[in-house]
Amino acid sequence: MTPPTLGRTLPHQSLIKKVPYRPTCHLMKAFTDRCSQCAAVSWGLTDEGKYYCTSCHNVTDRSEEVVSTAVIPNTKINSISRGLRQRSKHEKGWDWYVCEGFQCILYHQAEALETLGVSPELKNEVLHSFWKRYLQKSKQAYCKNPVRTSGRKAKVLEDNLQSSDWGSDFELLSDTTCPPESGAEFQSDSQTPKPFPATKRSSKSAASVCSGSVDGVEYSERKEKGLLKMTVPRTLALCYLSLLWQRETITLSDLLRFVEEDRIPYINAFKVFPEEMKVYGRDKGIFAVESWPDYEDIYKNMIEVAVFLDLPRFPDITEDCYLHPNTLCMKYLLEVNLPEEMYTLTCQVVKLTGIGEVDFLTFDPIAKMTRTVKHDVQAVAVIVLVLKLLFLLDDKLEWSYSDLAEAYNEGHKEETPQFDFRKWYQVMKKTFDEKRRKWEEARAKYVWKTKRPLYRSHIDKSVAYKRREMVENLQKQFSALIGSAPEVERQAPSSFQLNWTGEDTGSPCFHGHSLQGLLISKGQALITKNSLYWLSTHKFCKSYCKHVTTYEESNFSLSYQFILNIFSFLLRIKTSALHEEVSLLEKKLFEKKYNESKRSSRSKKVRRH
Repeated sequence: MTPPTLGRTLPHQSLIKKVPYRPTCHLMKAFTDRCSQCAAVSWGLTDEGKYYCTSCHNVTDRSEEVVSTAVIPNTKINSISRGLRQRSKHEKGWDWYVCEGFQCILYHQAEALETLGVSPELKNEVLHSFWKRYLQKSKQAYCKNPVRTSGRKAKVLEDNLQSSDWGSDFELLSDTTCPPESGAEFQSDSQTPKPFPATKRSSKSAASVCSGSVDGVEYSERKEKGLLKMTVPRTLALCYLSLLWQRETITLSDLLRFVEEDRIPYINAFKVFPEEMKVYGRDKGIFAVESWPDYEDIYKNMIEVAVFLDLPRFPDITEDCYLHPNTLCMKYLLEVNLPEEMYTLTCQVVKLTGIGEVDFLTFDPIAKMTRTVKHDVQAVAVIVLVLKLLFLLDDKLEWSYSDLAEAYNEGHKEETPQFDFRKWYQVMKKTFDEKRRKWEEARAKYVWKTKRPLYRSHIDKSVAYKRREMVENLQKQFSALIGSAPEVERQAPSSFQLNWTGEDTGSPCFHGHSLQGLLISKGQALITKNSLYWLSTHKFCKSYCKHVTTYEESNFSLSYQFILNIFSFLLRIKTSALHEEVSLLEKKLFEKKYNESKRSSRSKKVRRH
C-alpha cells in the first residue's frame, strides 16, 4: 500500500511578513509618565533602548532607538519622541488559531527529521495528509461547518503575505474556503484551498481575551465526546506514525532521544513560532511543555491518534525492513558489544515465537484488537532471552562459564577468543556508568526556561521580560566569575549511542568473539550447553490491570538487573516495561512450561481445599 499523496507541503509557512523597523533618534517632549510600580519619574535606557525605572528597575514597553548608549548617560531623561514614532502594528501580534500553532510545530519537527536523513516525502505527503485528516476529523478545517470561535471575526490585512520570505509551504489554513468533507483528505493540489491571510488584532478584542491565540480559551474548555484534542506529545505521535508509515530507520526510542538532544522541537516548542505569534495566558497550558517525553505516553498517544484518524492498515513490515526484529537485533547486539554469533540464536527465537510474521509486525488501526508492536523493545527482549538461554543469568552459571572462557583464551591466544561474560560485564559497567553520569549531568544543566518568556496577559509582559533579563544577567555574571567552560563540539546524529569499533574507544570489542564454549553439537544442529532456564514471571496480572506483571529488583539476580538497566537506558524506557516484554516473549517461547506451572498451581489449590 502506498502512502496517500497530496502533492504539496505542510500548508503553513507564509504566516508572517516581517515589517522593517524604522528607527528614530529624535528626543522631543518630556517623558513625565510615572512608573506603574513605584510612581517615580526617573528613567534610564537599557542597552536595547527600552526605558526602565532607576528606582525599582521596572522595564516599560516604551523604547527609543539609540545609536550610541555612550552619548546618553544612564540618568534622568527629559524627552522622548512622542507622536512621531507610531506603535508598531506587530506589537499586538497577529490573529492565529491553536491548530496553526500545532501546525507550526509539526512543520519544524518534519524539517528536523528531514535533516536527520528522513525522506522528504514524510513531510510533503504523509505527515501533511495525516494532519489534514486530523483537522477534518476534529472539524477545525477542510469541512463544511468548521468549529469557529465565538463572536469574533478578524479583519483581513491589506498586505499580500504570499510574497513573504517564508514562502508558500507554511500558509494558514482557510476554514472559509474548504471543500466538502467527502474525499477532502486526499485532494490534489488544484483542490487545496488558497491561504487564509493573517489578520491584525484590534486592541479591543485583544484586551478581552486571556490568550495570545484567537481560540485559546475556547480550545482549552472544549469538551466533546469522541474528540481527540491535539497536544504537544501528540505531535510526536503523529511524527512517529508518519515514520512508521514510511518504514524509516528511526524507532520510537530514537525519536525520543533526538528530542532529548534538542534535534527535534518539543520542549517549549512555542519558541519556533514567529515573533508575531504572541503566546500568553491560556496558550501556556497548551504549548508549554517542561518535561521529557515518556515512551509509554507517546506510544499510547500514537494508537489513540491512529484510531481517531481511522487510518487504514499500514504498509507491511517484511524481513528486509529496518523495523523487523532480525535487523534490530543485529543493531542492538552491536550496540551493547555482544558477539555477532548471537545473531543466529536471535533469529531462531524470532522464528519460534512468530514475532517476525508480517501480520504480527504490521500496524492496523482499524482492526478489532488495535495494537502495534514496540519494535525496539521487542528486539531487545529477544537479546535478553538469548542471554538467559546461554548463561542462565542466576549470578552463578555465567561466572563459571567465564572461568572456562578465561582459561581457554590464556592457552589459545592465537585463536579466536571465546566470549568472556565477566570481562564483558566489567567493560560494559564502566562504559555504562560513565554514559549515565554524563546523561544525568546534561539533564541537570538543561535550561527549561526560554528566551521568549510566557506571561498571562499584556499587562504582565514587562514583568516577564524583566525577570527574563535579570536571569540572563545573573547567568552572565556567574559565568564570568567561574570562567567560561570550553564548548563541546556537538556530535553528528547517529542511530548508535555507543561505538566499539573506533580507534579512540579505548575499550575491547567483543563483536568477533566466539560462542564455542557455550554451544554443543547435537546431530547437525547446535544447542546451548546450558539446559536450565528460569521464567521471568510465573504470574501475570489480571486483564483489568494496567501493567502485565510487577517488577521488583530484589526478586531477580544482579546480572539480570544489570542487563535490563543497560537496555532500558539505551531505549529511554522503564526497566519494568522491558521486563514485561521479556515475560511476554517467554510466554510465547515456553508456552508448554507456562501451562505446566498453571496446572501445578491449580492442583495445589485443590489439595489445600
